[in-house]
Amino acid sequence: MSVMTSLLLYAHTESTWLIALEWGIGLLLLVFLFVSIFVQRRTGKRLKGELEELDKIRKGNVEYDFILKAMKIAVWRYDVENNHLAFEKDYRDGRNNYVPAMNETFQESLTSIAPADVDHVNRAFCDIRDGKTDFYHQEYQVQDKVSGMSYWEESYATIVDRDQDGKPTKIVGTSQRVDERKELMASLVAARNKAEESDRLKTAFLANMGHEIRTPLNAIVGFADLLPVVQGEEERNQLISEIQSNNQKLLHIIDGLVSMSKIEAGAKSLLMARVDLNQLLQQMIDTYQPTTDVPITLQCALDKLTIESDRDKLFEIIDNLIQNAVKFTTEGSIRIGYNLMDDNHVHIWVSDTGKGIAVADQQRIFERFIKLDEYIPGTGLGLSVAKSHVQSLGGKMGVESEVGKGSTFWVDLPLV
Repeated sequence: MSVMTSLLLYAHTESTWLIALEWGIGLLLLVFLFVSIFVQRRTGKRLKGELEELDKIRKGNVEYDFILKAMKIAVWRYDVENNHLAFEKDYRDGRNNYVPAMNETFQESLTSIAPADVDHVNRAFCDIRDGKTDFYHQEYQVQDKVSGMSYWEESYATIVDRDQDGKPTKIVGTSQRVDERKELMASLVAARNKAEESDRLKTAFLANMGHEIRTPLNAIVGFADLLPVVQGEEERNQLISEIQSNNQKLLHIIDGLVSMSKIEAGAKSLLMARVDLNQLLQQMIDTYQPTTDVPITLQCALDKLTIESDRDKLFEIIDNLIQNAVKFTTEGSIRIGYNLMDDNHVHIWVSDTGKGIAVADQQRIFERFIKLDEYIPGTGLGLSVAKSHVQSLGGKMGVESEVGKGSTFWVDLPLV
């Protein structure tokens, strides 16, 4: 019995030990599982944070590149210690943009800058490189060494790293082409100068208008006062002729002012009709020939030509050209005519042997209030009005002239 009891007691002890061992292993596994889950969660959080940071960096780079592309900017870095200038990204518009070669020094990059800008660019960059300033901003012209073309560029830079002594070691900067801005500024300056010149000419014009209107008006009033006391028929006819002549001068001045006022107001209505060009030119000659001793001749390519145009505007165009020729031609001849062009246009011209126009003034004379000779009567509006009418009719106007040899004013108008 004792042996049996011993065996049973041993078996019970062995079983208890195994159960305890199993529980111990189970607890260890449970602890390991909890530890693994904890470590895994921490690792997961860390990885998630790193992924979020990477995503932010990626998004940041995308946004960074987008901004650079939108603003058309190039980014460059300058290594102070090695004196190396290198472009990191370049989204500039245009061709022939300057890009530094590998390991190019700042001094070498100055060779691409226009000579007039080298000094101030070099001085400003040396100041930031030596730590005298923290910011760099310059505008300058860049010249392409191959094509010889140039463009305007604006650059900004700042210090991004310093050594233990506080001296700059790395500089980062941006460059951007500013050709359009420079052109706009130049246009604004030109427009301002033109407006100032226009104001000056208007002032001179108004001062001149009093004289231009008063001259024929005084003649009309003076000769009209003499009519009642003049007895001879010949003298009376002469006075009447002078009054009529000055009436025409005054009327022409008023017509010029009215035409310019309509143009200023933007009145562009056209009354198109069939116009016999030969008849119109002959009518103009018949009107002006009695006012000058210089012969006016007609030279037409055809015996008859009918065109579709605004008769009043066409009349005013030719009237201004002939009046100019008569006014500035004291000897020689004046010729009026036209030729047909291959592009369904008619080339009308008025040629004289007058004093001529200098090359520098041949474009100015088509501007308002321009008078090349202040001693010759006129408002300075005739050619400007004529050119405006020509353009409204879809044509072109110009002049060929040489000082002392005369001028030829021409107008190209569509036939229909």
